[in-house]
Amino acid sequence: MPLIVGLGNIGEEYRDTRHNIGFMIVDRLAGHISASMEQSDEPFTMGVGRFKGTKTILIQPATFMNNSGKAVLRACRIFRYLPSDILVCYDDVNLPAGKIRLRKDGSAGGHNGIQSIIDHLGTDQFPRLRFGIDKNYPRGKQSDYVLSPFDPEELPIVEDGLKKAEESILCFIREGITSAMNNYN
Repeated sequence: MPLIVGLGNIGEEYRDTRHNIGFMIVDRLAGHISASMEQSDEPFTMGVGRFKGTKTILIQPATFMNNSGKAVLRACRIFRYLPSDILVCYDDVNLPAGKIRLRKDGSAGGHNGIQSIIDHLGTDQFPRLRFGIDKNYPRGKQSDYVLSPFDPEELPIVEDGLKKAEESILCFIREGITSAMNNYN
């Protein structure tokens, strides 16, 4: 039973921003596996669905990005997940817009949400899906850039990437991270 985590920031002002691509991925997946995302008493929004008979839990931390680890640790404790059972979906400025990369583990790569998860779980040994948002910002303006919406000309590329991200997660649910990496990287 996998746990799929989408990272983002809470609040309407952040809804369609680059930094919230993890939330967007989970929202799409929720529709596909008939999981209704609802606020829980815990520090996350969650939904439960099934794909090809496999029960899957989806969460979106109800913390800001930099405190995502608190919600992920809580979900792991409640549902008795090992770090290797989760897949964290998040934005990456080091990939072109719409490009995805799956990894079994690794460093935070400068991403504060991932660093928070590493700090709370005490390990970097958890699968992740990085979604490219590009690096099209002036020096010193990364924060403004990631908190801005995609440009209209990027939307078709982002839509294609979201479809590929969803397919790769369904592969992860069915066959695990190695198969998802082999088929979608």
